Amino acid sequence: MVARPVVLKGAFLDTSVILPGLIDFGARSASAQRLFEAIASGRLGRPRTAWYCCLEFYSVATRLPPEFRLQTADAVALLESEVLARFEIEDLPRGERHAFLRECGREGVHGGRLYDAHIAAVARSSGARVVVTDNARDFAGLERQGIRVLAAAAARQLLRRRTRRRRS
Repeated sequence: MVARPVVLKGAFLDTSVILPGLIDFGARSASAQRLFEAIASGRLGRPRTAWYCCLEFYSVATRLPPEFRLQTADAVALLESEVLARFEIEDLPRGERHAFLRECGREGVHGGRLYDAHIAAVARSSGARVVVTDNARDFAGLERQGIRVLAAAAARQLLRRRTRRRRS
């Protein structure tokens, strides 16, 4: 039996994909940049991300080493044109916030892991079926909940295969 391809439309993108998708770090940005090209052309549909990922992009992009660092106005402009205009921006619904915090306490989530747990909760709450991240280990818990976790390179390969099949 042939596995059905993952539907990438409406995929949820983590900061680890958004950052190299919008800032050229050389070869390691290639897959994320191809995904952004697919978003711009409409082939990937309208993906989702968390509001926190937008804030994280701004924070990281404005404190990178000088050769990559964005000025604050440039970071805002990129977010507005490439993310806010093309993505569905999600957040944890107000009614789920206390339950999320209690669950983190029960599960022993500590330190910076809280932020990844929050992004995962937002992805789950938004109905995402696939999360694209280059920090798959941080989102492994989603796999147990039926949400596929893919690296940008794997998502790019799936997108490439789907495009080739349509041409055939």
